[in-house]
Amino acid sequence: MPIRFLPRPLADSTFLRVYVLLALALLVIGGLALGGFAVIDQVRREHYREELASAPMLVLAHRYAALPAEVRSDWLERRSRELDIRLSVVPVTSPSLNYFDRSRLEEGQTLVESRDGQGWRLWRRLPGGSGLMVAELDSLNEQQLRGLAVELGRWLNEAAPTRREARLALLAETALPVSLSATPPEGWAQAPPERLQEAEVTIRLLPQRWAISLYLPLPAEAGGERWLEVGPMEAFEPMPMSLALLLIGVLLLGLAASIYLIVRGLESRMAGLEQAASRIAAGHLDTRVKVESGDFLGRLGMAFNGMAARVQSLLRTQQEMIRAVSHELRTPVARIRFAVQMVEDMTEDGGIRRQLQGIDADIEELDALVDEILTYARLGGDPGQGQVLSRESLDCREMARRVVETLAPLHGDLDLVLVPGPPVETEADPRYLQRALQNLVANACRHATARVEVRLTQEPWALRIDVEDDGPGVPVEAREGIFKPFARLDDSRTRRSGGYGLGLSIVQKVMAWHGGSVAVDDSPHLGGARFSLLLPLERR
Repeated sequence: MPIRFLPRPLADSTFLRVYVLLALALLVIGGLALGGFAVIDQVRREHYREELASAPMLVLAHRYAALPAEVRSDWLERRSRELDIRLSVVPVTSPSLNYFDRSRLEEGQTLVESRDGQGWRLWRRLPGGSGLMVAELDSLNEQQLRGLAVELGRWLNEAAPTRREARLALLAETALPVSLSATPPEGWAQAPPERLQEAEVTIRLLPQRWAISLYLPLPAEAGGERWLEVGPMEAFEPMPMSLALLLIGVLLLGLAASIYLIVRGLESRMAGLEQAASRIAAGHLDTRVKVESGDFLGRLGMAFNGMAARVQSLLRTQQEMIRAVSHELRTPVARIRFAVQMVEDMTEDGGIRRQLQGIDADIEELDALVDEILTYARLGGDPGQGQVLSRESLDCREMARRVVETLAPLHGDLDLVLVPGPPVETEADPRYLQRALQNLVANACRHATARVEVRLTQEPWALRIDVEDDGPGVPVEAREGIFKPFARLDDSRTRRSGGYGLGLSIVQKVMAWHGGSVAVDDSPHLGGARFSLLLPLERR
């Protein structure tokens, strides 16, 4: 359909429109790639926050759920002040959560909600499903990290040894590494003993990994110490190179697909023009190109249709005139023949009768010429006018034998031979194909010196019929022109040797209607001319 939303310069110029479409494709694919980078980076950032928040929220939720109901409010207020985090508990049916958020909370996940650049809101379902714990913080600082590590240590330390292992296993399900060790962190051995009683949290920076670890001493049952290690908590990393390369690959594939679709549209329209040109070249002059727009290709299609219509009209006019002239010639020729026969019956003079016989021979020649012209006009007709071939299975060697047997008595001074070989069958119009072969054999007999050979060869995709003679041959410069109507050579193949210059033209028309061709070259066996009929065989 016509492209109506483009400006007229773009709609009328195919190549400019292709360039614009390619540029738009680049912009769209580039925008999609940038959007994909942003979305993936945002998803990774949210996942990173949820990983960091999962362990602290789990500890706070479990500690809150283990308290008696009468002290829970005071506990929330104290922890809010100590951690600089606003803690609260809301019902499970909070209206600010959608269906997917509730589903994730029911699965035990922690939600992190960004508050328009003013901090975050964290959600965690309480054990037993009695409510949701909500933590709101404006930023993440050292005080909060230390306080959360202390809360985690208290939660583990207040549990019996058997239950402590269960709590460690519960923490292991989160993405934050938490472990207990009997080995103190590096540098702790020089610290004063009173630091152990203050439960001070040590923060270690790991610059080679851009990560931090938190260490907290816990009293052990036998009077020794155990060390709680939280981390390492690695910083958020940008998109890895492998994922970036994957996105670039997807971008290139999308761009290649876009360019392919754009070029494919042009190619399909050009293929339509090519197919229409091939059909017109094959004689189907009623073929037309479908015009879909007013651009360059659309105008080319309209010009193509106009050309085809003009050629079809001229050809029809020419054929109608040839048929009319040929039919009109038959009436005066018949009258002349009748008058000649009457005069011949009325006189006994030998000289006059010889002249009348010469006139009668000329009339026969004129009759044959009219037949040739009508045949040529019929073969040059448009298939759209009902001029079609009647194809049927045909034994070509048997057909060649009939042609040789028919023409051999007329040329008793020549050795007319059909080279032996196996039967060869094809689908063709018997009448017209035999007419083409007969014209070639008769033409060879007129110019041969002593011998004419007809040879049939079945090649992989075509049937080849060669007619060779030992005459003077056809000059190379004249081989293209001899198939034109009324064409004759100037030396050996003249009017004295017979013919009207239409025989080879009829042969070419017959072969074109069959989808084949006719060619002429030098005979490799007899040294004269070799005319070859090439008829394509149907693939089975």
